[in-house]
Amino acid sequence: MVKLSDVFDYRIVLASKSPRRLQLIKQMGFSVVTKKIDVNEDYSQEIDYRMVAEHLAHRKADNCNVSELCDKDILLTADTMVFVDGLSYGKPKDRAQAIDFIQNLSCKKHNVITGCCLKTKSKTVSFSVSTDVYFKKLSIEEIEYYIDKYQPFDKAGAYGIQEWIGCIGVEKIDGCFYNVMGLPTQELFKQIKQII
Repeated sequence: MVKLSDVFDYRIVLASKSPRRLQLIKQMGFSVVTKKIDVNEDYSQEIDYRMVAEHLAHRKADNCNVSELCDKDILLTADTMVFVDGLSYGKPKDRAQAIDFIQNLSCKKHNVITGCCLKTKSKTVSFSVSTDVYFKKLSIEEIEYYIDKYQPFDKAGAYGIQEWIGCIGVEKIDGCFYNVMGLPTQELFKQIKQII
């Protein structure tokens, strides 16, 4: 059994621009540094939609030089995607698309999938976690207020569950709340303990 003190001897090298992922890693108790990566996020439509986020997390990890890691570093890459009936809702390109996305999520169940890849100098593991989110029927006034005040253009599905829209619009979730924020923290902690 791995001791907690041994787990926290490791540093997370987070290859992500997401401030929410950085916040969650810190909340989990890890020391963390961030690394910038730019990766083409196009993918083949042949890939099962449930595997796309994990596929992209792998691609991001493969784009990082593992030889730069220290002995007690763990590289973490992740990708979060929102799906309604198997159709992907990524980061909106503008206000109109953000409004359209949230109108399509209104009064429906949607699926949030985060794929993660962990790498040390000698091991690689990847996994994905799925959470179902149910929105109430949102009025156009509520949607426009949220988009204009919170500018959620860097978020899959055009919303952050931890923001105003989550407080007033989410009826229930089945699965990990933090997964919807961009990192399935419980499964991530379990996988970190297995990779060290």
